[in-house]
Amino acid sequence: MNDNGLAGLTPAVAAQAWLNAFGVALAAGDVAAASGMFSPDGHWRDLVAFSATLQTVSGRAGIAAALDRTLASTRPSGLRLAPARTAPHRAVRAGVAVIEAMFAFDTAAGTADGVLRLVADPDGPGGVRAWILVTALAALHEPATTRAGQPVGGVEASRVFGGENWLDRRRHAQAYEGRDPAVLVVGAGQAGLSIAARLGQLGVDTLVIDRQARIGDNWRHRYHSLTLHNEVHVNHLPYLPFPSTWPVFIPKDKLANWFESYAEAMELNCWCDTELVGGSYDEAAGHWRIRLRTAGGAERVMHPRHLVMATGVSGIAVRPALPGLADFAGTVMHSGRYTEGAAWKGRDVLVLGTGNSGHDVAQDLHASGARVTLIQRSPTHVVSLREAQRVYALYAEGMPTDDCDLLATAMPHPVLRQAYQLSTAASSQADAPLRQALAARGFRLTDGEDHTGFQMMYLRRGGGYYFNVGCSDLIARGEIGLLSFDDIECFEAGGARLRDGRTVGADLLVLATGYLNQQELVRAQLGDAIADRIGPVWGFDEGGELRNMWRPTAQPGLWFTAGSLAQCRIFSKYLALQIKAREAALAR
Repeated sequence: MNDNGLAGLTPAVAAQAWLNAFGVALAAGDVAAASGMFSPDGHWRDLVAFSATLQTVSGRAGIAAALDRTLASTRPSGLRLAPARTAPHRAVRAGVAVIEAMFAFDTAAGTADGVLRLVADPDGPGGVRAWILVTALAALHEPATTRAGQPVGGVEASRVFGGENWLDRRRHAQAYEGRDPAVLVVGAGQAGLSIAARLGQLGVDTLVIDRQARIGDNWRHRYHSLTLHNEVHVNHLPYLPFPSTWPVFIPKDKLANWFESYAEAMELNCWCDTELVGGSYDEAAGHWRIRLRTAGGAERVMHPRHLVMATGVSGIAVRPALPGLADFAGTVMHSGRYTEGAAWKGRDVLVLGTGNSGHDVAQDLHASGARVTLIQRSPTHVVSLREAQRVYALYAEGMPTDDCDLLATAMPHPVLRQAYQLSTAASSQADAPLRQALAARGFRLTDGEDHTGFQMMYLRRGGGYYFNVGCSDLIARGEIGLLSFDDIECFEAGGARLRDGRTVGADLLVLATGYLNQQELVRAQLGDAIADRIGPVWGFDEGGELRNMWRPTAQPGLWFTAGSLAQCRIFSKYLALQIKAREAALAR
């Protein structure tokens, strides 16, 4: 694909011509004609609008088959450019010159949004064919509701003299006396708060639980120097963007406090000091039986119809079986428990693992005066913080966040892979001096299994990379030591004994060794049968979607949400709509 022919086209005219022809084909039920409007290597990603789930199909035959399955029940109509969105324009996505347009349409279930990425083809409608099409459900057909499910302008918006006021109603809503929520969300980080806010605005009764004492403690209790590694404009939560005065990179305590105020502002029902201790699903009744342990050790049994696991990609800490570790006389802690390094000033520390957590913990300890050595187990992708922002370049183009979010969904897996290969190659070239200095010290580097860099490593396995905020420079200068795990024979009382007979002393060993798949968290809390039924969570499935994320699982009533603030903001919308649709069907 190239720019041949695009330069002579008016983006809005070409996009509307394609939409008109596509709409005629859909109205006629002519899936052959509709699929023929795609380029041979075209992709269609649907987010609940046609398929009632998240799915991607590629190639004309696959697109035709998907349309054939869904067209009659979806009944799409009124395909039109979206006047309130960014106007159709030329862009380059994943190295391909396109006309990019956002549109709207109607379905039997509700209203929907769409994205078109068109490439030049003189034989196509308007001189173009679709390279990428995204269709995304925006809202269900039903009366507008407020957070509490009351009609707009109803009791929630009125004064009631001599009766309950707003605070009375909030206390009643949060107490759940004599009632169960429709949805129980486990985890009050960005994933849990985002889905609770979305469901609340759809009028779905939702309770969020978290075992921490305060909302935001999942960030507040992490290591002292932690700051987000991507820029503020990418990271808003639904409905309430961060103030324009905020720093480019958000400190963890500032974010934690925002989470707490967000839960209050969005009127989310949250129970802190509460954890899920067990549960089972009643197939006949269509609900869960969930045991909760609340503050003070009391237990409560609840029967939600939906259970949303929002505990994040980081769940149960991995503690590898290390030879001789039982003989080590020093302190051992997982990086998830590390807070600050003042207590280790002047002492020897080993940090096992060279991902973000390992590097950041090592740098924090070094700044606190400890003598630090990093232990590298496998090759690591290193990218400077500046270069890492390349993958978020869409959000720096000046479009509204909602438009950027919709456009961000228009990256089917094959295209995403292509885009990340390009950005990784550019970043690696820009970072060449640093990478050469690291290699000279014996640090093993990788650009990922197919040169797709950190973002694909995150989506596939949740780690294996580091955004350099200074630790790589310390390693390159020899101020932080470096060991290969393969050179360690075993651990002993005083530290790590190497295969050449030397001992590297240590008073502290930090295990920056990651976390188990969320399937294992389900196994621990809900049992083997449910864990085995759903399979692994996160990483790509055969269709190029993240496994079990934001869509139905093999276990009825069990859902997952996780990821970055941007992922949680974007995909919480589609998860909430799926749950709302099921609740609306029960209410009919």
